[in-house]
Amino acid sequence: MNEFETAYQSYFPFWEELTAADRALLCQQSSIVRFEKAQMVHDNSGCTGLFIVKSGRLRLYMLSEEGKEITLYRLLPGEICMLSASCVLESITFDVFVEAEEPSDCYMIAASAFGEISARVPAAKIYALETAVGRFSDVMWIMQQVVFMSMDQRLALFLLEDAGINDQMLITMTHEQIARHLGTAREVVSRMLKRFAGDGVVEVSRKGIRILDMKKLRDLAG
Repeated sequence: MNEFETAYQSYFPFWEELTAADRALLCQQSSIVRFEKAQMVHDNSGCTGLFIVKSGRLRLYMLSEEGKEITLYRLLPGEICMLSASCVLESITFDVFVEAEEPSDCYMIAASAFGEISARVPAAKIYALETAVGRFSDVMWIMQQVVFMSMDQRLALFLLEDAGINDQMLITMTHEQIARHLGTAREVVSRMLKRFAGDGVVEVSRKGIRILDMKKLRDLAG
């Protein structure tokens, strides 16, 4: 059993329903791709393929006509990027960009191979749809924040999320990077962090942003 087959057996609930030929096709049309920090994974110019994060972290974001970014969600090891294989799900059109948030290794399956199998294996098609639709709840949560929450609430939520992902109280991103995640200006983030620091919620230094009072931060997040 090769590395791809071992991995896909644990990732894909429909694996046992595939024929030996279909399993072989998926493995033959797979590769391990290395992305460096900030490298583009998918630029919305075509059907890149289906990615599974082996190590590292990917960031999916939207880009406005003015060039402003807003992060929709992030993918951690073991999670699957289905929206980069849009040609597999022709009924779902969703323009996203994907970049490596840190050095990342990913399994990449050619969209043509996965599309061919999902066209004849209902369980694979259902899995693809459920995976994509499941991510729309993350997207709607971001839209809800943009429409209904103040910027200080959104910043507090982001700091909490990042601390949870990295399991540490120090957020090492720059103010500019945080602004890109939130779809706002660096000056806005800097002003909010200065206020948070003045209230004893965080400490801002060259090393990053250290959370000092988790309860106060949760209260700010609402």
